[in-house]
Amino acid sequence: MVREAEGEAGVRSDGSIQVVEFVLGDETFAIDLFEVREVVEYTRISALPNSPSYIKGIIDLRGEITTIIDLKARLNIIGSNRAEEESRIIVLDENITKKKVGIMVDDVLSVSTFETNQVDRTGAMDSDDDSCILGIIKKKAQAKDKEATDLVIWIDIKQLLGDMLRE
Repeated sequence: MVREAEGEAGVRSDGSIQVVEFVLGDETFAIDLFEVREVVEYTRISALPNSPSYIKGIIDLRGEITTIIDLKARLNIIGSNRAEEESRIIVLDENITKKKVGIMVDDVLSVSTFETNQVDRTGAMDSDDDSCILGIIKKKAQAKDKEATDLVIWIDIKQLLGDMLRE
């Protein structure tokens, strides 16, 4: 179920949103910039026994044990041809997650600002499985001398990881 815009986290007082854009498989996704602490390069991840399949494991990030979530596994996205060592880890803000958590993505593209009129909140399917989708951002792009529109799936990372964060 796509969440309503009224009082939505991530929407600034001037009516714009700031997001971190990243790639999973062949698609572009985004999460609220203010839910991100930092982006780090891939580092060796130690597997945790008896954990859900989407929990990749843990890393030592400057002396702090941080749980790494494989976002492709969590969203059931078919892998890409990219080597795991080329992926990036988006470390989430601990004030939001209440735990030290990072999400593994194929690549981080940019930090972007969009106006709320660029977000389609009805374009996502209405089912329980995609309740983490805040909307679809219509991003203008230039392709071979004509303007095109890229679609960026804006997700609510707190909703997506909700069960894990409440444990």
